[in-house]
Amino acid sequence: MTSEAAERAPAGLLRLVEQATGPLPDRWREAFEQVPRAAFAPNVVWVQLADGLPDHVPCDRATDPERWAAEVWSDVPVVIQVRDGRDPEPGEPAWPSSSVSQPSIVAATLVALDVADGHRVLEIGTGGGWNAGLLTHRLGDANVVTVEVDPGLAAAARTRLDTLGLHPTVVTGDGADGWAAGAPYDRIIGTCSVTRVPAAWIRQTTPDGLIVTPWATSWTAYGNVVLTPDHRGGARGRFTHGGAFMTMRRHRSRVRDVAATVVRPGDVPDTGTTTLSPWDVAGGDRHAEAVLGLMLPGLRTHWNDDPEPGDDFRSRLWIWDDALTSWATIDYDGRQLDTFGVRQHGPRRLWDETVAAWTGWTTAGRPAFDAFGLDVAADGTQTVWCGDPDGPSWPVPTDR
Repeated sequence: MTSEAAERAPAGLLRLVEQATGPLPDRWREAFEQVPRAAFAPNVVWVQLADGLPDHVPCDRATDPERWAAEVWSDVPVVIQVRDGRDPEPGEPAWPSSSVSQPSIVAATLVALDVADGHRVLEIGTGGGWNAGLLTHRLGDANVVTVEVDPGLAAAARTRLDTLGLHPTVVTGDGADGWAAGAPYDRIIGTCSVTRVPAAWIRQTTPDGLIVTPWATSWTAYGNVVLTPDHRGGARGRFTHGGAFMTMRRHRSRVRDVAATVVRPGDVPDTGTTTLSPWDVAGGDRHAEAVLGLMLPGLRTHWNDDPEPGDDFRSRLWIWDDALTSWATIDYDGRQLDTFGVRQHGPRRLWDETVAAWTGWTTAGRPAFDAFGLDVAADGTQTVWCGDPDGPSWPVPTDR
Protein backbone atom coordinates (compact mmCIF):
# COMPACT_ATOMS: atom_id res chain seq x y z
CA MET A 1 0.00 0.00 0.00
CA THR A 2 1.42 3.39 -0.98
CA SER A 3 1.73 6.17 1.61
CA GLU A 4 -1.05 8.11 -0.15
CA ALA A 5 -3.37 5.09 -0.01
CA ALA A 6 -2.47 4.52 3.63
CA GLU A 7 -3.54 8.06 4.47
CA ARG A 8 -6.93 7.40 2.87
CA ALA A 9 -7.32 4.04 4.64
CA PRO A 10 -9.29 5.22 7.72
CA ALA A 11 -11.89 6.93 5.53
CA GLY A 12 -12.06 3.89 3.27
CA LEU A 13 -12.56 1.58 6.23
CA LEU A 14 -15.32 3.83 7.54
CA ARG A 15 -17.06 3.56 4.17
CA LEU A 16 -16.87 -0.24 4.38
CA VAL A 17 -18.30 -0.14 7.89
CA GLU A 18 -21.23 2.07 6.91
CA GLN A 19 -21.97 -0.11 3.90
CA ALA A 20 -22.52 -2.95 6.37
CA THR A 21 -24.20 -1.07 9.24
CA GLY A 22 -25.74 2.02 7.69
CA PRO A 23 -24.70 5.56 8.69
CA LEU A 24 -23.07 5.77 12.12
CA PRO A 25 -23.99 8.45 14.65
CA ASP A 26 -21.72 11.49 14.29
CA ARG A 27 -19.80 10.87 17.52
CA TRP A 28 -18.93 7.31 16.48
CA ARG A 29 -18.01 8.41 12.95
CA GLU A 30 -15.57 10.86 14.50
CA ALA A 31 -14.10 8.13 16.70
CA PHE A 32 -13.54 5.83 13.71
CA GLU A 33 -11.86 8.68 11.83
CA GLN A 34 -9.63 9.79 14.71
CA VAL A 35 -8.64 6.43 16.23
CA PRO A 36 -6.92 4.54 13.37
CA ARG A 37 -7.21 0.77 13.46
CA ALA A 38 -3.67 0.30 12.15
CA ALA A 39 -2.26 1.83 15.33
CA PHE A 40 -3.59 -1.19 17.27
CA ALA A 41 -2.27 -3.96 15.04
CA PRO A 42 1.22 -5.32 15.79
CA ASN A 43 3.83 -5.57 13.06
CA VAL A 44 3.18 -9.31 12.84
CA VAL A 45 -0.42 -10.40 12.38
CA TRP A 46 -1.74 -13.87 11.60
CA VAL A 47 -3.62 -14.79 8.43
CA GLN A 48 -5.87 -17.82 8.05
CA LEU A 49 -4.52 -20.50 5.72
CA ALA A 50 -7.94 -21.46 4.30
CA ASP A 51 -11.61 -20.93 5.09
CA GLY A 52 -12.80 -23.20 7.87
CA LEU A 53 -9.30 -24.20 9.01
CA PRO A 54 -7.92 -23.18 12.41
CA ASP A 55 -4.33 -22.82 11.24
CA HIS A 56 -2.86 -19.36 10.68
CA VAL A 57 0.45 -18.12 9.30
CA PRO A 58 2.31 -14.96 10.27
CA CYS A 59 2.26 -11.86 8.09
CA ASP A 60 5.09 -9.44 8.85
CA ARG A 61 4.63 -5.78 8.03
CA ALA A 62 8.35 -5.43 7.33
CA THR A 63 8.48 -8.14 4.67
CA ASP A 64 4.92 -8.02 3.28
CA PRO A 65 3.56 -4.52 3.85
CA GLU A 66 0.90 -4.79 1.13
CA ARG A 67 -0.71 -7.88 2.62
CA TRP A 68 -0.42 -6.49 6.16
CA ALA A 69 -2.17 -3.28 5.13
CA ALA A 70 -4.84 -5.16 3.20
CA GLU A 71 -5.72 -7.14 6.34
CA VAL A 72 -5.73 -4.15 8.68
CA TRP A 73 -7.80 -1.87 6.43
CA SER A 74 -10.41 -4.46 5.48
CA ASP A 75 -13.68 -5.23 7.22
CA VAL A 76 -12.34 -8.47 8.68
CA PRO A 77 -10.97 -9.49 12.09
CA VAL A 78 -7.19 -9.30 12.33
CA VAL A 79 -5.62 -12.02 14.46
CA ILE A 80 -2.87 -10.62 16.68
CA GLN A 81 -2.14 -13.65 18.85
CA VAL A 82 -2.32 -17.44 18.48
CA ARG A 83 -2.28 -20.24 21.07
CA ASP A 84 -2.54 -17.73 23.94
CA GLY A 85 0.94 -16.55 23.01
CA ARG A 86 2.72 -19.81 23.83
CA ASP A 87 4.89 -22.12 21.71
CA PRO A 88 2.98 -24.88 19.91
CA GLU A 89 2.69 -28.46 21.04
CA PRO A 90 3.65 -31.08 18.43
CA GLY A 91 1.16 -30.94 15.57
CA GLU A 92 -0.86 -28.12 17.14
CA PRO A 93 -2.23 -25.58 14.64
CA ALA A 94 -1.87 -21.85 15.15
CA TRP A 95 -5.42 -21.30 16.40
CA PRO A 96 -6.41 -17.68 17.09
CA SER A 97 -6.60 -16.43 20.68
CA SER A 98 -6.88 -12.65 20.26
CA SER A 99 -7.78 -10.27 17.45
CA VAL A 100 -8.60 -6.72 16.50
CA SER A 101 -12.27 -7.36 15.86
CA GLN A 102 -14.13 -6.91 12.56
CA PRO A 103 -14.84 -3.18 12.20
CA SER A 104 -18.49 -3.43 11.15
CA ILE A 105 -19.22 -5.71 14.12
CA VAL A 106 -17.34 -3.33 16.43
CA ALA A 107 -19.43 -0.43 15.13
CA ALA A 108 -22.76 -2.24 15.46
CA THR A 109 -21.93 -3.33 19.01
CA LEU A 110 -20.87 0.16 20.07
CA VAL A 111 -24.11 1.60 18.71
CA ALA A 112 -26.09 -1.08 20.57
CA LEU A 113 -24.30 -0.04 23.77
CA ASP A 114 -26.26 3.25 23.58
CA VAL A 115 -23.78 5.36 25.51
CA ALA A 116 -24.29 8.97 26.48
CA ASP A 117 -21.92 11.67 27.72
CA GLY A 118 -20.81 10.90 31.26
CA HIS A 119 -21.49 7.18 31.09
CA ARG A 120 -18.88 4.92 32.69
CA VAL A 121 -18.07 1.80 30.67
CA LEU A 122 -16.31 -1.44 31.56
CA GLU A 123 -14.90 -3.34 28.58
CA ILE A 124 -14.12 -7.04 28.91
CA GLY A 125 -11.28 -8.14 26.62
CA THR A 126 -8.85 -5.37 25.67
CA GLY A 127 -7.06 -7.37 22.97
CA GLY A 128 -5.22 -4.94 20.72
CA GLY A 129 -6.90 -1.95 22.38
CA TRP A 130 -8.78 -0.48 19.40
CA ASN A 131 -12.27 -0.89 20.88
CA ALA A 132 -11.06 0.69 24.14
CA GLY A 133 -9.58 3.53 22.09
CA LEU A 134 -12.89 4.18 20.33
CA LEU A 135 -14.73 4.18 23.66
CA THR A 136 -12.18 6.50 25.25
CA HIS A 137 -12.36 8.96 22.36
CA ARG A 138 -16.13 9.04 22.76
CA LEU A 139 -16.39 9.16 26.58
CA GLY A 140 -13.04 10.38 27.95
CA ASP A 141 -10.19 8.74 29.85
CA ALA A 142 -11.87 8.74 33.25
CA ASN A 143 -14.98 6.93 32.03
CA VAL A 144 -13.46 3.79 30.46
CA VAL A 145 -12.02 0.72 32.17
CA THR A 146 -10.81 -2.20 30.06
CA VAL A 147 -9.79 -5.62 31.40
CA GLU A 148 -7.45 -8.07 29.65
CA VAL A 149 -6.50 -11.51 30.99
CA ASP A 150 -3.21 -11.69 29.07
CA PRO A 151 -0.49 -9.50 30.67
CA GLY A 152 1.45 -9.09 27.42
CA LEU A 153 -1.60 -8.00 25.45
CA ALA A 154 -2.64 -5.62 28.22
CA ALA A 155 0.79 -3.96 28.33
CA ALA A 156 0.98 -3.62 24.54
CA ALA A 157 -2.53 -2.15 24.35
CA ARG A 158 -1.72 0.36 27.09
CA THR A 159 1.34 1.51 25.15
CA ARG A 160 -0.63 1.89 21.91
CA LEU A 161 -3.35 3.87 23.65
CA ASP A 162 -0.82 6.12 25.42
CA THR A 163 0.88 6.84 22.08
CA LEU A 164 -2.40 8.26 20.75
CA GLY A 165 -3.01 10.30 23.89
CA LEU A 166 -5.76 8.00 25.14
CA HIS A 167 -5.53 6.94 28.77
CA PRO A 168 -8.34 4.63 29.91
CA THR A 169 -7.73 2.41 32.93
CA VAL A 170 -6.19 -0.82 31.56
CA VAL A 171 -6.45 -3.68 34.05
CA THR A 172 -4.77 -7.07 33.82
CA GLY A 173 -7.20 -9.65 35.19
CA ASP A 174 -9.89 -12.20 34.47
CA GLY A 175 -12.74 -10.41 32.75
CA ALA A 176 -15.26 -12.84 34.22
CA ASP A 177 -14.68 -11.02 37.52
CA GLY A 178 -15.24 -7.58 36.01
CA TRP A 179 -13.41 -4.89 37.97
CA ALA A 180 -15.15 -4.12 41.24
CA ALA A 181 -12.78 -1.26 42.15
CA GLY A 182 -14.29 0.91 39.43
CA ALA A 183 -17.94 -0.12 39.84
CA PRO A 184 -20.70 0.70 39.31
CA TYR A 185 -20.75 1.05 35.52
CA ASP A 186 -23.50 2.39 33.30
CA ARG A 187 -22.48 -0.01 30.56
CA ILE A 188 -20.52 -3.26 30.28
CA ILE A 189 -19.38 -4.40 26.85
CA GLY A 190 -17.76 -7.74 26.07
CA THR A 191 -15.37 -8.35 23.19
CA CYS A 192 -15.21 -12.09 23.85
CA SER A 193 -18.05 -14.60 23.84
CA VAL A 194 -19.49 -15.94 27.07
CA THR A 195 -21.53 -19.09 27.57
CA ARG A 196 -23.37 -17.52 30.50
CA VAL A 197 -23.36 -14.00 31.90
CA PRO A 198 -20.94 -13.70 34.85
CA ALA A 199 -22.69 -12.71 38.06
CA ALA A 200 -20.02 -10.06 38.72
CA TRP A 201 -21.08 -8.14 35.63
CA ILE A 202 -24.64 -7.83 36.87
CA ARG A 203 -23.50 -6.76 40.33
CA GLN A 204 -21.23 -4.12 38.83
CA THR A 205 -23.80 -2.61 36.44
CA THR A 206 -26.19 0.08 37.58
CA PRO A 207 -29.87 -0.92 37.65
CA ASP A 208 -31.35 -0.05 34.28
CA GLY A 209 -27.86 0.06 32.76
CA LEU A 210 -26.90 -2.18 29.83
CA ILE A 211 -24.72 -5.23 29.32
CA VAL A 212 -23.87 -6.02 25.68
CA THR A 213 -21.76 -9.10 25.09
CA PRO A 214 -21.11 -11.66 22.37
CA TRP A 215 -22.75 -15.01 23.10
CA ALA A 216 -21.60 -18.58 22.67
CA THR A 217 -23.32 -21.87 23.25
CA SER A 218 -21.54 -25.19 23.32
CA TRP A 219 -22.87 -25.68 19.77
CA THR A 220 -21.55 -22.44 18.23
CA ALA A 221 -20.58 -18.81 18.83
CA TYR A 222 -22.85 -16.20 17.29
CA GLY A 223 -24.55 -12.90 18.02
CA ASN A 224 -24.92 -10.75 21.11
CA VAL A 225 -27.14 -10.63 24.14
CA VAL A 226 -28.30 -7.20 25.36
CA LEU A 227 -29.34 -7.24 29.01
CA THR A 228 -30.80 -4.72 31.42
CA PRO A 229 -30.11 -5.47 35.10
CA ASP A 230 -33.08 -5.10 37.42
CA HIS A 231 -33.26 -3.88 41.01
CA ARG A 232 -33.28 -7.41 42.46
CA GLY A 233 -29.91 -8.74 41.30
CA GLY A 234 -31.14 -10.25 38.03
CA ALA A 235 -31.30 -9.15 34.40
CA ARG A 236 -33.36 -9.68 31.27
CA GLY A 237 -32.82 -9.06 27.57
CA ARG A 238 -32.82 -10.42 24.04
CA PHE A 239 -30.34 -11.90 21.63
CA THR A 240 -29.34 -9.90 18.57
CA HIS A 241 -27.64 -10.90 15.35
CA GLY A 242 -23.90 -10.32 15.21
CA GLY A 243 -20.54 -11.92 14.57
CA ALA A 244 -18.64 -14.74 16.20
CA PHE A 245 -16.03 -13.87 18.82
CA MET A 246 -13.38 -15.92 20.58
CA THR A 247 -14.66 -17.45 23.78
CA MET A 248 -13.62 -16.13 27.18
CA ARG A 249 -10.85 -18.36 28.49
CA ARG A 250 -12.81 -19.46 31.54
CA HIS A 251 -15.68 -20.56 29.28
CA ARG A 252 -13.70 -22.56 26.72
CA SER A 253 -14.22 -26.27 26.13
CA ARG A 254 -11.49 -28.46 27.58
CA VAL A 255 -11.96 -31.17 24.95
CA ARG A 256 -9.31 -31.24 22.23
CA ASP A 257 -9.47 -34.80 20.85
CA VAL A 258 -13.14 -35.80 20.65
CA ALA A 259 -12.76 -39.51 19.99
CA ALA A 260 -10.02 -39.97 22.58
CA THR A 261 -11.80 -37.94 25.27
CA VAL A 262 -15.44 -38.88 24.85
CA VAL A 263 -15.36 -42.46 23.56
CA ARG A 264 -14.28 -45.00 26.16
CA PRO A 265 -12.85 -48.47 25.50
CA GLY A 266 -15.67 -50.97 25.35
CA ASP A 267 -18.38 -48.51 24.30
CA VAL A 268 -20.96 -50.37 22.20
CA PRO A 269 -23.20 -47.78 20.54
CA ASP A 270 -26.72 -48.23 19.28
CA THR A 271 -26.84 -47.94 15.49
CA GLY A 272 -29.48 -46.70 13.09
CA THR A 273 -30.11 -44.29 10.24
CA THR A 274 -31.51 -40.79 9.83
CA THR A 275 -32.91 -38.73 6.98
CA LEU A 276 -32.03 -35.40 8.63
CA SER A 277 -28.83 -34.19 7.02
CA PRO A 278 -26.02 -33.43 9.46
CA TRP A 279 -25.22 -30.38 7.31
CA ASP A 280 -28.66 -28.96 8.10
CA VAL A 281 -27.81 -28.74 11.79
CA ALA A 282 -24.06 -28.12 11.67
CA GLY A 283 -23.16 -27.23 8.12
CA GLY A 284 -22.38 -23.55 8.38
CA ASP A 285 -25.85 -21.95 8.51
CA ARG A 286 -24.95 -19.64 11.37
CA HIS A 287 -28.56 -18.67 12.06
CA ALA A 288 -29.75 -22.28 12.34
CA GLU A 289 -26.75 -23.29 14.40
CA ALA A 290 -27.19 -20.34 16.76
CA VAL A 291 -30.82 -21.25 17.41
CA LEU A 292 -30.04 -24.94 17.87
CA GLY A 293 -27.32 -23.99 20.33
CA LEU A 294 -29.93 -22.23 22.46
CA MET A 295 -32.32 -25.20 22.23
CA LEU A 296 -29.66 -27.87 22.85
CA PRO A 297 -27.76 -26.51 25.87
CA GLY A 298 -24.51 -28.23 26.68
CA LEU A 299 -24.15 -30.12 23.38
CA ARG A 300 -21.09 -29.75 21.16
CA THR A 301 -20.24 -30.66 17.57
CA HIS A 302 -17.11 -31.47 15.62
CA TRP A 303 -16.61 -32.51 12.00
CA ASN A 304 -14.15 -35.24 11.02
CA ASP A 305 -13.53 -35.04 7.28
CA ASP A 306 -10.24 -36.96 7.44
CA PRO A 307 -11.07 -40.63 7.97
CA GLU A 308 -8.41 -43.22 8.74
CA PRO A 309 -7.78 -45.96 6.18
CA GLY A 310 -10.55 -48.53 6.50
CA ASP A 311 -13.13 -46.16 8.01
CA ASP A 312 -16.50 -46.45 6.29
CA PHE A 313 -17.33 -42.73 6.20
CA ARG A 314 -16.23 -39.75 4.17
CA SER A 315 -17.52 -37.13 6.63
CA ARG A 316 -18.54 -37.66 10.25
CA LEU A 317 -20.35 -35.25 12.55
CA TRP A 318 -19.64 -35.81 16.24
CA ILE A 319 -22.06 -34.63 18.93
CA TRP A 320 -21.29 -34.94 22.63
CA ASP A 321 -22.36 -33.40 25.91
CA ASP A 322 -20.20 -31.18 28.10
CA ALA A 323 -20.52 -33.70 30.94
CA LEU A 324 -18.87 -36.32 28.68
CA THR A 325 -21.55 -38.91 29.42
CA SER A 326 -22.94 -39.40 25.91
CA TRP A 327 -21.96 -39.15 22.26
CA ALA A 328 -23.32 -39.63 18.77
CA THR A 329 -21.93 -39.75 15.25
CA ILE A 330 -23.71 -39.12 11.96
CA ASP A 331 -21.87 -40.45 8.90
CA TYR A 332 -21.88 -39.58 5.22
CA ASP A 333 -20.54 -42.51 3.20
CA GLY A 334 -19.78 -40.53 0.05
CA ARG A 335 -22.76 -41.96 -1.81
CA GLN A 336 -26.19 -41.38 -0.22
CA LEU A 337 -27.31 -37.83 0.53
CA ASP A 338 -30.75 -38.78 1.84
CA THR A 339 -29.85 -41.37 4.47
CA PHE A 340 -27.03 -41.24 7.00
CA GLY A 341 -25.67 -43.76 9.47
CA VAL A 342 -26.12 -42.94 13.17
CA ARG A 343 -24.35 -44.25 16.27
CA GLN A 344 -25.41 -43.19 19.78
CA HIS A 345 -23.99 -44.11 23.17
CA GLY A 346 -24.62 -43.09 26.77
CA PRO A 347 -27.63 -42.28 28.91
CA ARG A 348 -28.73 -39.58 26.44
CA ARG A 349 -29.58 -40.12 22.79
CA LEU A 350 -28.03 -36.95 21.47
CA TRP A 351 -29.01 -37.30 17.83
CA ASP A 352 -32.60 -37.97 18.86
CA GLU A 353 -32.49 -34.76 20.92
CA THR A 354 -31.06 -32.89 17.93
CA VAL A 355 -33.76 -34.17 15.59
CA ALA A 356 -36.45 -33.20 18.12
CA ALA A 357 -35.04 -29.65 18.43
CA TRP A 358 -34.78 -29.27 14.66
CA THR A 359 -38.32 -30.54 14.18
CA GLY A 360 -39.69 -28.25 16.88
CA TRP A 361 -37.93 -25.22 15.43
CA THR A 362 -39.05 -25.87 11.86
CA THR A 363 -42.62 -26.70 12.93
CA ALA A 364 -42.78 -23.36 14.77
CA GLY A 365 -41.83 -21.55 11.56
CA ARG A 366 -38.14 -21.23 12.31
CA PRO A 367 -38.26 -18.29 14.74
CA ALA A 368 -35.34 -15.94 14.21
CA PHE A 369 -32.40 -15.71 16.60
CA ASP A 370 -33.62 -12.36 17.88
CA ALA A 371 -36.96 -13.94 18.85
CA PHE A 372 -35.06 -15.53 21.74
CA GLY A 373 -34.26 -13.88 25.06
CA LEU A 374 -32.39 -14.49 28.30
CA ASP A 375 -33.43 -14.22 31.93
CA VAL A 376 -30.84 -14.12 34.71
CA ALA A 377 -32.34 -14.68 38.15
CA ALA A 378 -30.92 -13.22 41.34
CA ASP A 379 -29.79 -16.72 42.40
CA GLY A 380 -27.70 -17.05 39.25
CA THR A 381 -30.07 -19.30 37.31
CA GLN A 382 -30.05 -18.38 33.61
CA THR A 383 -32.81 -19.34 31.20
CA VAL A 384 -33.24 -18.90 27.45
CA TRP A 385 -36.80 -18.38 26.18
CA CYS A 386 -38.47 -18.00 22.82
CA GLY A 387 -41.04 -15.33 21.98
CA ASP A 388 -41.53 -14.03 25.51
CA PRO A 389 -40.44 -15.08 29.02
CA ASP A 390 -43.51 -17.31 29.36
CA GLY A 391 -42.75 -19.15 26.10
CA PRO A 392 -40.71 -22.32 25.58
CA SER A 393 -37.52 -22.21 27.63
CA TRP A 394 -34.19 -23.96 28.05
CA PRO A 395 -31.62 -23.78 30.90
CA VAL A 396 -28.22 -22.20 30.36
CA PRO A 397 -25.57 -24.67 31.61
CA THR A 398 -23.54 -23.68 34.65
CA ASP A 399 -19.85 -22.82 34.30
CA ARG A 400 -17.73 -25.80 33.37
